[in-house]
Amino acid sequence: MTVILFFLIFGIVVLGHEFGHFLLGRASGINVVEFAIGMGPTLCSVKKGGTKFSLKLFPIGGACMFEGEDGLTVSEEDVLNKKGGKFQEASVFGRLATVFAGPFFNFNLAFVVAMIMVNSSLCGIRDSVVLDVTENSAAMEAGMEKGDKIIAVNGEKVYLFDEIQLYTQLYDGGDMKVTVMRNGEKKELTLNPKYDEEYQRYMFGIANDQYVEAGGLSSLKYSCLLMRYYVKMTYKSLGALVGRKISRKDVAGPVGIAVNVVGKTYNEVKKYGVGSVVFAMLNIMLMLSVNLGILNLLPLPALDGGRIVFLLVELIRGKPIPPEKEGVVHLAGLVFFMILMVFIFFNDLVNIFGK
Repeated sequence: MTVILFFLIFGIVVLGHEFGHFLLGRASGINVVEFAIGMGPTLCSVKKGGTKFSLKLFPIGGACMFEGEDGLTVSEEDVLNKKGGKFQEASVFGRLATVFAGPFFNFNLAFVVAMIMVNSSLCGIRDSVVLDVTENSAAMEAGMEKGDKIIAVNGEKVYLFDEIQLYTQLYDGGDMKVTVMRNGEKKELTLNPKYDEEYQRYMFGIANDQYVEAGGLSSLKYSCLLMRYYVKMTYKSLGALVGRKISRKDVAGPVGIAVNVVGKTYNEVKKYGVGSVVFAMLNIMLMLSVNLGILNLLPLPALDGGRIVFLLVELIRGKPIPPEKEGVVHLAGLVFFMILMVFIFFNDLVNIFGK
């Protein structure tokens, strides 16, 4: 079941990303050579409208390959029938839209998933209101009270209760400035989260077990806030990774996500029924879709963000970078990410079996 759920979730997220490239590429007059789901050897394929739609052996990843991109070409028959054109022949804005469409569709998918979650009967979203304060906790020592609404931590706005965990997870000591709204007045509190041995992380010592009931315009509001939370979590995690505030144990590739995220979550929630499993899997899908969208926008070679950088340079210069030079840069980036994936794969195995 873990394998099935992982491939289903990951497949939908990747399909959404590649479909964005495909749709905007076609709209920009670019011929799509192949639209592939999965990686490795082709299991089956069908050709329609000049595009080869294929299903690959390994159900991880996917690709939307355009004519003229990295030396790809189409058949003479398609050239004679004038079905689309080369990637380089499209306008710079058409190419920008095509490249950006992948991450953009990931954010669209994430928003749709957020809307489904918010409007479900199992909505797990909580406002940043303190409903309980633990005895002798950092919150109690700082003067926090029941009913306080946390509106900012270290100057950053807070809307959802789960956002507070982001700050405690990345806490590395020192005072934490917390702004609360109490009886219509703002109050500034200073606290130092305490390490909890049971949960093995720093905590404020507050609780909220009351989930919101969203409907109408409020569902739109909470969907946006949920999206904001995952975007915030992604870029803060990336920053912590670069700053070495998190260890390799906190990094996961496909294997780690399948076993330590999907598998463990499924085993923990299945006892509560099918609805809880569906909600938990949607939550993982939302997280992965936002992660994929943001990571692909990083200005690194071989990623969508890297290609966008070259297109922006072309827009400024008024002429493109020579394709052979851009190709070398993206090839180097691809080699780097392939090596990185090998390290991540072994890291996943160590995290799973190296107890």
